[in-house]
Amino acid sequence: MRAPVLAGALAAAAFAVAQSATADSATQRDYVVVYKQGAAARDAHAAIEAAGGRIVSENADIGVATVRSTDAGFEQRAAQQGALEGAAPEQPIGQAPADAVAKREAVERPGGWRAGKGPKAPKLQTSGKLTPDPLAGLQWDMQAIGATADGSYKRQQGSHDVHVGIMDTGVDASHPDIKPNFDSALSRNFTVDDPIVDGTCASDPDGSCTDPANVDENGHGTHVAGIIGAALNGIGTAGVAPGVDLVNLRAGQDSGYFFVGPTLDALTYAGDNGIDVVNMSFYIDPWLYNCQANPTDSPAEQREQRLIVSATQRALDYARGHGVTLISASGNEDTDLGNPGSDDSSPDYPDQVASPHHREIDNGTCLSMPTEANGVIAVNATAPNGRKAYYSNYGLEQSDVSAPGGDAHQTGTPTTITDTVLAPYPESLARANGQLNPDGSPKVTSVVRDCENGACAYYQYLQGTSMASPHAVGVAALAVAQYGNRDRAHGGLTLDPADVEARLRSTATDTPCPAQNPFVYPGLPDHYTATCEGTAAHNGFYGDGVVNAARIIAGR
Repeated sequence: MRAPVLAGALAAAAFAVAQSATADSATQRDYVVVYKQGAAARDAHAAIEAAGGRIVSENADIGVATVRSTDAGFEQRAAQQGALEGAAPEQPIGQAPADAVAKREAVERPGGWRAGKGPKAPKLQTSGKLTPDPLAGLQWDMQAIGATADGSYKRQQGSHDVHVGIMDTGVDASHPDIKPNFDSALSRNFTVDDPIVDGTCASDPDGSCTDPANVDENGHGTHVAGIIGAALNGIGTAGVAPGVDLVNLRAGQDSGYFFVGPTLDALTYAGDNGIDVVNMSFYIDPWLYNCQANPTDSPAEQREQRLIVSATQRALDYARGHGVTLISASGNEDTDLGNPGSDDSSPDYPDQVASPHHREIDNGTCLSMPTEANGVIAVNATAPNGRKAYYSNYGLEQSDVSAPGGDAHQTGTPTTITDTVLAPYPESLARANGQLNPDGSPKVTSVVRDCENGACAYYQYLQGTSMASPHAVGVAALAVAQYGNRDRAHGGLTLDPADVEARLRSTATDTPCPAQNPFVYPGLPDHYTATCEGTAAHNGFYGDGVVNAARIIAGR
């Protein structure tokens, strides 16, 4: 996905999916409206009507509605209503730049799709009764956190009583390593494809802008799901928690943008339906940082950013208050979040009115959502040699834990694909992207195939904090399986998010700042040089340490 958090991160412009233009689009527009905290629904409804709008849909749990109006002054009048925090347009009209998607994927898919014979996994021996999956030898990431046949798998592999939500671009439920753990009953798709950024509906594999909840037309979400819970089933790879229940809570577009409307709906759904942990490897577009009152933003842009923060925090609070542990990627901008400096990428959604502009970012009044929201565990990325990955964001106050995310530049340049993270990849995408030979064998080094007992599955190498976050999610899911209590409301298991977070932090492996500080990344431009602040117990590169599957199960 895109370079920000996709973190590997990830937009509506504003708040939701832009729809195809209609004949009356010049006079009709949709808005996201946020109710004042504590306002009665009837008062909010009356205020919307008084401002000249009508409700199209409503998320009553957190006081947010999608509203349609033909009045050009609706946004201003909504801001004057006592029962409303305000409104922001959700349907800009524009055209995506041709290289928009390529820029988003620049960090995560280092070097692009390169031709050549892919790596072969070495044969592994295990002293226990478990046999590692065939590609385990290529999973340096699992070895780094003790998620192996000789490690955590011997004591705890997760459970279908633990529900893990993947808020991403979708999950390919047909993949042989995903299918055994995929929960079709709980999975939902909260998005509709946006032709401006996702392409025409006719160009989709299914020819539709409305996709079922068991597909992934990007590949990012399937990769994330596989890191968390690919089954230990004798084919391909295994995840951190290979016995966990995987729930697709699709909130991202095919192109990798994340809109606030679907994000809010996915979070409240998670809270209402017994989801134990959610992975959020994205940021909510169109603003990399949502600022309270940045002087270079227009009043409407400032209002939009304030509403994104307010509405998202409400949804996160709702989910956490209903037992959901919230874990997010810290981002791929190689930025000290305690001193972010500037932002030249926002707003990143194509719009005829707004366009990206230079902004100086104040850490005290600007937040990247959901990563910097209250109650969210932020995860930085590490390389195979343990260093902070060159692209990973960091920061003393913002970093909670770290986990393997891959680093294709660990040995300098050129890139080394096997130093990134291998996880499941939809075969349909490998074929659509021209990455397979006629006989099905990969013709690029970034794709690996494993065939066992007549069945074949595909895997791809990616890197990013998008890949680090699901490692932490998998470890958190093991904690719920090991220490959780019976969930009387939804069935399965549950464990208070505060307890999960405490266990995740306390069992993480303390990792001190590097001896060379500021740390210089050999062979990379000077702007990647990063200063680590803090102690071995907690610092800006690693937070409370590198998460560890074996240690969280052992309780130490």
